[in-house]
Amino acid sequence: MDLRPHIEKFTRRFAEVEAALSDPKAFDNPQRAQELSKEYARLKEFVAQGQFYLKTVADLADSRALLQTEPPNSELGQMAKDEIARLEVEEKRAAQAVQRGILPPDPADSRNTIIEIRAGAGGQESALFAADLYRMYTRYAEAQGWDCENLDSSPSDLGGDKEVIFQIAGAAVYKRFKYDSGVHRVQRVPATEAQGRVHTSTCTVAVLAEAEEVDVELKPEDLDISVCRASGPGGQGVNTTDSAVQVTHKPTGLIVRCADQRSQQKNKARALTVLRSRLLERKVAEETAKYAAQRKAQVGTGERNERIRTYNFPQNRVTDHRIELTLYNLSAVMEGELDPLVEPLMANDVEDKLAALTA
Repeated sequence: MDLRPHIEKFTRRFAEVEAALSDPKAFDNPQRAQELSKEYARLKEFVAQGQFYLKTVADLADSRALLQTEPPNSELGQMAKDEIARLEVEEKRAAQAVQRGILPPDPADSRNTIIEIRAGAGGQESALFAADLYRMYTRYAEAQGWDCENLDSSPSDLGGDKEVIFQIAGAAVYKRFKYDSGVHRVQRVPATEAQGRVHTSTCTVAVLAEAEEVDVELKPEDLDISVCRASGPGGQGVNTTDSAVQVTHKPTGLIVRCADQRSQQKNKARALTVLRSRLLERKVAEETAKYAAQRKAQVGTGERNERIRTYNFPQNRVTDHRIELTLYNLSAVMEGELDPLVEPLMANDVEDKLAALTA
């Protein structure tokens, strides 16, 4: 893909936005000024990446030309070889950064995220794996400096979670988590297995961009809101007051329950946030389905009928089936080191979108 025309186009636009922001009249309209400022920040980063890419390409061409004029075994020839090897890696990395910048940003990428994990096939072992996934995601979030807040959970008898719903707040949370919607399969020997046989269990993960009130309108007449006493861990204040809130959306039948906070009002606000996010996801999925023929993967749109990832503990292996990626570092992944999975998924998504853009 020839990136030079894109770099030139965005560089011209950067100059236009910079000139517009230098005009004091631009701030007469605060909303327009804010939009220009955001565009300026994005274009400034893109132009810097573009200039770095062009310099790397030029340096690589110079090194290759030098190698053509020098004996391969000479000191200068060997230096050129080493420089070419380094610059080829740099060029690939810089090209990927520029390609990502070409694509229009997804407004949802910067939103906070709600993750819902539910035990599937496998009984108690599935619930234990749901708790492991919850720990994996929260560890990754903490390493990124993001804030995690539990919204609701349903513990199992053996210490797992039949269901856990939590919110992660921070910069670009949804951008990195959105590819994890789907069925997650685990293969391991359960603690309750006396014969040492490997069992297969599943959990479903739903990743929802937090919806705002302007995204989804909730009409009071469409809501059935009830309160009840919370149960399970949480302390006396949670368990002895009618603080748990359940919201039913009559038109769709969606039910959301939130019981993690002592305050009934806080639980109600969180339940409505989850409901809006589920309704927004459904709305986006319906719109995306119209263009399903143009997409092969349906990444992150809520299609959870197919297994997306397998965690094989005996082999210390994790496989993402959508991009046929296999890593033998499962123990590190379960400790929250998710970048080796996240980065290839993001790169694959960029490739798909670029292919659609140039088709």
